[in-house]
Amino acid sequence: MQRRVVVSGIGVLSPLGGTLMESWTNVIAGKCGITKLDGPNFEKLPCRVAAFVKSNGSRIELNKYFTKTELKAMGSSTAYALLAAKEALEDAKLHDINKETKQRIGVAIGTGMVDLQDICETNDALNKGYRNVSPFFVPRILPNMSAGHISIKYGFQGPNHSVSTACATGAHAIGDSLRFIRNGDADIMVCGATEACISPLSIAAFCRLRALSTSFNDNPDKASRPFDSKRDGFVMGEGTSILILEHLEHALKRGAKIYAEILGYGLSGDASHLTAPSSDGTGAFLAMHRAVKDANVSLNEISYINAHATSTPLGDSIEIKAIKRLFENNIKHLSVSSTKGAHGHLLGAAGNLEATFTIKAVDEGIIPPTINLENCEDNEINFVPHKCQEWKSNRRIALKNAFGFGGTNACLCIGQYN
Repeated sequence: MQRRVVVSGIGVLSPLGGTLMESWTNVIAGKCGITKLDGPNFEKLPCRVAAFVKSNGSRIELNKYFTKTELKAMGSSTAYALLAAKEALEDAKLHDINKETKQRIGVAIGTGMVDLQDICETNDALNKGYRNVSPFFVPRILPNMSAGHISIKYGFQGPNHSVSTACATGAHAIGDSLRFIRNGDADIMVCGATEACISPLSIAAFCRLRALSTSFNDNPDKASRPFDSKRDGFVMGEGTSILILEHLEHALKRGAKIYAEILGYGLSGDASHLTAPSSDGTGAFLAMHRAVKDANVSLNEISYINAHATSTPLGDSIEIKAIKRLFENNIKHLSVSSTKGAHGHLLGAAGNLEATFTIKAVDEGIIPPTINLENCEDNEINFVPHKCQEWKSNRRIALKNAFGFGGTNACLCIGQYN
């Protein structure tokens, strides 16, 4: 029989909070972590809103958690991943573990984009002289270094894996980890993605793509508005969520808490366009269809979809089209929401943060809301506007979508453990 895989630990660092519980409490309360981008380097850019990592309402200060020497050797995204991994491992009660167990624990953590500010500053240093270039520059920007740091810190010798598939990164990392455990390559995987790339250059670059919201610079908490008729682009966010996936029998044997079960994983390619999804939604449809098939559940059993829905005019509409095609318009029993109105779009770390909120929804029976949904273009689907809703179902099963530039798509099927 196929090895079953469950979630036994979670750590979060997001625009909504510095822990899992702070972030979850704020997202179901309909709060927003998006703020203005202040400073002379941003004032001439079309978009002046973003979502930075916060803890207890304030921007996180990494020097409170790491020494200057440690921060020289890692980028902010790696530091975020280390902090969230610590919470996740403590949550899973994975301490005082022996060498044999560590050899069966793997790490799969990716990032969507490296820190462009780090690259700009290092280029300026090179212009001043060769010896001004930090010997840690390359390790800071390599996408696999978050996985490397965590593996080294905790002595985990299972698969050491990194994914970089744009905004599908986090979901792919979780799905790949599911397969590692199913295939017997590991008993436990520490997985997710991390992102810290808000800078003048990244904001300018996405503005040139006309991908960012520019109409709500004076009202940042209204800027990210999935499925709303006034949506005009996404809001860049940063942060991470790290999950502990575990072989069910291994988790039961050690008495671990089980949040939910990862039932299935689907992947697809649009084969269409560098930045736009295929207009008929085929890529999204295939990823969802394959996740459902892999989970061996029926469409009628799925009652919630945590959508990718970034708040772009084209992307949200195409995702709705794909959902309706998958369910053949039999959607009366279905709820769909996007939490990006609350925390913006974390690029590579979007899929894993939102998978975390999906897991908590499955665990607690509460569906997080789609905030800023004032005028929806589609009235046939329950988009959970403004306020969270109770999830009433015999067994709570959800899909989590994540789509990235280059036409890369992932979908996770997440269910209540029974």
